Amino acid sequence: MGKVVINIEFCKGCELCTTACTKKLLKVGCAFNKSGYYAVEYCGADGECTGCALCAEMCPDAAIEVWK
Repeated sequence: MGKVVINIEFCKGCELCTTACTKKLLKVGCAFNKSGYYAVEYCGADGECTGCALCAEMCPDAAIEVWK
């Protein structure tokens, strides 16, 4: 199982990671980061992520880390 860590200060809310996640475990949050963007947040339960890291590979700002 994987663990998704999102650095909300690097996230620009482009939503590329949300389309890359095959389980649809990421969504745009409702809180702004310091740059004024809505940051993406993990919305799955613990153990639901497979750890494929497609979301991290898709992120242009390197805001996502996936740990197995």
